[in-house]
Amino acid sequence: MNKIVYILILLIGLNFTSFAQTKPSAQGDPIAKLIKPYPIPATTAINFEFQYGYDKSFSLEIYNFMGKKVNEFNKIPPIMTVSLEDFYRGIYVYQLRDKGGKIIDSGKFQVVK
Repeated sequence: MNKIVYILILLIGLNFTSFAQTKPSAQGDPIAKLIKPYPIPATTAINFEFQYGYDKSFSLEIYNFMGKKVNEFNKIPPIMTVSLEDFYRGIYVYQLRDKGGKIIDSGKFQVVK
């Protein structure tokens, strides 16, 4: 009996852990990402695709792991491909900004060469 209870606790704990990794809003609901980068890890190019809420006035900024801006794109399309030819191997951070400059989504991606 104790083994069954232990297994159930582990399974329930795993479900709560995976849910806890999403960012909750002020109301407690998980916030979905506006833009999705793929493939991760990337080798020659990375795509950024809007999941919803596309606005042509958005801009996309990419920073290296030291915080230096390496690219900025204004008026981005719903699906955008960025060449990684001039990128070094490592982790990069992207920020999606509205026309006022406010960050509305961000994330990271890895470049492997």
